[in-house]
Amino acid sequence: MKFARTLTMIAAAATWVMLSACGGEETASEVPLMVLASQPASHDGQLITTQGVVRHLEEPSHYWIEDEQLRRVAVEPDDLIAPHLGETVKVTGRFHYAPEEGRSLRLQQVEPLE
Repeated sequence: MKFARTLTMIAAAATWVMLSACGGEETASEVPLMVLASQPASHDGQLITTQGVVRHLEEPSHYWIEDEQLRRVAVEPDDLIAPHLGETVKVTGRFHYAPEEGRSLRLQQVEPLE
C-alpha cells in the first residue's frame, strides 16, 4: 500500500515537471475531418488541428469547415473564421461532440492554406 502511494506521488511529480518544462501548454493532435465525423466521441474535449473549406449559412447564421466528401465540423467564434469564407484553412481549437448538438470546434487559430 505504501509502495503504491509512493509510485503515485512519483508519477504525479514527474507529470508536474514535464508540464512545467513545457510551459504547461497542451499540444494539438492532427485529426482529419474524416476521423472527427466517424469517431467524434473519442476526440471530445481534445485540442485538435484539422483542415477544410470554410462555409456559411445565413439562417440561422453559422460557419463550418468541410472536406470534399462534405464531412463537416461547426467552427466558432464567427469573427475569427468569417474572413476566410470559401478558403481552405488549417484550424486549431477545442473539439466538442454531443449526439444532440453535433460536432463543433472552438477556434484558437486559423491559418489559410491557399
